[in-house]
Amino acid sequence: MNFKKVLVLAPHTDDGELGAGGFISKLIEDGAEVFYMAFSTAEESVPEGFPKDVLKTEVKAATKVLGVKEENVLIFNYQVRKLNYVRQEILEELIRFKKENNDIDLLLIPSVNDIHQDHSTIAIEGIRAFKTKSIFSYELIWNNLSFNTQAYISLDEAHVNKKINALKEYKSQGFRDYLSEDFIRSLAVARGVQFGVKFAETFEVVRLAIK
Repeated sequence: MNFKKVLVLAPHTDDGELGAGGFISKLIEDGAEVFYMAFSTAEESVPEGFPKDVLKTEVKAATKVLGVKEENVLIFNYQVRKLNYVRQEILEELIRFKKENNDIDLLLIPSVNDIHQDHSTIAIEGIRAFKTKSIFSYELIWNNLSFNTQAYISLDEAHVNKKINALKEYKSQGFRDYLSEDFIRSLAVARGVQFGVKFAETFEVVRLAIK
């Protein structure tokens, strides 16, 4: 693995950490520069008692825990569950970014089989914009009716702990089962068992570009 410049596409704040938080931490530890693009702060879904823009604050804190530079976190405010209505605008944002960062060598996206309309939109537009690059899809098992475990990334406990601690920054989302420490650690253990290591994350390989 020799990825030097990585772009993570998150339909909503927290998706990137949930699907690839351990891998992101490992990439940064190994010297890669990671960029993180979140397309919706889901203001319409924020629970009562929290500021409407709380997820913007939380994603900055969460990605900082993983080691992503603040200036590498790009946040958009498209309406949740309606990203498919603005897919051309999203594609243009991705192409604009690519023109300035054509040396991206790995793109991390949701699965194209993800049943959430926002997730599938970001996956397809990400592939469209970065089709010549290596592309891995991360796992969000509550939205994946099928998922091809084609690539496994071995994680140390420190990577798993960073992922857990990053997700703890989403205090407004703490009621969600898939944000619990038990779930995150259990999934990392289960994928590790499949791979013959202690902890792992798994990915679908959309494209592997070797130059």
